[in-house]
Amino acid sequence: MPRFDKTGPMGQGSMTGRGLGSCGGGRGDGRGYGRGFGRRFFTQGEEGKMLKDEAGDLEKELEAIKERLQELKSKK
Repeated sequence: MPRFDKTGPMGQGSMTGRGLGSCGGGRGDGRGYGRGFGRRFFTQGEEGKMLKDEAGDLEKELEAIKERLQELKSKK
């Protein structure tokens, strides 16, 4: 929720992004988003899991963008 106005990314509504805002539980803990302000040190395993999770979330977001672009293209 970029502007904390409950519109979600690109105005698509809450729970449509990567879950980094207050609606998604603020999964950014330890990376500057939570109480630790990015000062927590992670093990290699923890960091690897976080990065895999983030990559999966980004892939889902990219797929949603591609689907929306296809919808817009078909409406022309």
